[in-house]
Amino acid sequence: MHVTPVVWIVTLAVLTAVLALDVRHMIKNPHEPSMKECGLAITGFVSAAILFGIGIGLFAHPLPESGRTSWQYAIEFFAGYLTEYSLSIDNLFVFIIILGSMSVPRKYQQFALMCGIILALVFRGIFILLGAALIERFAWVFFIFGAFLLYTGIKLVIDYQKQDDEEQSEGDTALMRFIKRVVPSTDEYHGTKLSVKIDGKRLFTPIFFVVATLGSVDVMFALDSIPAIFGLTQEAYLVFTANFFALMGLRQLYFLLGNLLQ
Repeated sequence: MHVTPVVWIVTLAVLTAVLALDVRHMIKNPHEPSMKECGLAITGFVSAAILFGIGIGLFAHPLPESGRTSWQYAIEFFAGYLTEYSLSIDNLFVFIIILGSMSVPRKYQQFALMCGIILALVFRGIFILLGAALIERFAWVFFIFGAFLLYTGIKLVIDYQKQDDEEQSEGDTALMRFIKRVVPSTDEYHGTKLSVKIDGKRLFTPIFFVVATLGSVDVMFALDSIPAIFGLTQEAYLVFTANFFALMGLRQLYFLLGNLLQ
C-alpha cells in the first residue's frame, strides 16, 4: 500500500491532537468516569475505528505490483485492530493489579492510564518501524517473530504454574521501594503533576512511578502483540493505526471492567 509522507504527517497530527485534548481535559478535571461516560467513549472509539477502516477501503492506493485491492487492506486493518484490542484485555487485569497495589486514587487513575498509553504508543511506534524495516529487508525475520510468540506463550504457561499472584505482588512492591530510595520522591499526590519542587528540590510524585510502571508493562506486552499483528499485515501504517485505536479504547474499558468487578 502506497502511503505518502503527507498522509503520515496528517495522520500523526490528528492523532496527536486527539491525545492532547484528552490529556488537557483530564488535567483540568481529574475524575473517575461513570459507566455511562465509559460506554459512550468506547462506542465513539470503536465507531471511529470502523470509519477509519472504511476510509482505507475507499481511499487507499495499492501498489500495482501487489495485485491487491484497497478493501483487502481494509480487512487487514480490521483484523489487526480486533487482534490488538483482544490482546489488550490481558493488559487490563495487570493494570487493575498495579493501580490497586500502588493505591492510586480513583480520580487520578484515568490520567495515569492515559500517560501510560502515550508512552506505549511511542514505544510501539518505534517497534513497528523497526519491525517493518527488518521484514522488508530480511524476510526471514518474520519467522523469528513467530518463534518469539511461541516462546512467550510457553513461558506464560510455565510461569503461571510456578508463581502465584501474592509472590508477584511482593516482588513488584520491593522493586518500587528500591526505585523510590534511588530517585528523589514524595509520597504525597499533587494533583496530576509528575514532579513538584519542594524546598528548592525537585521530587517525583507517585503518579510518575505509576506512569513509568504502566508504560514499561505495556512495552513488554507489545513484544508479543506487535509480532502477532505483523502476521496479519506487513503495512506499518495499518499496524500503527490499529494499535492507536485499540489502545485509545483501553482506558475506558479499564474503568468499565473495574466497576463490573467491584
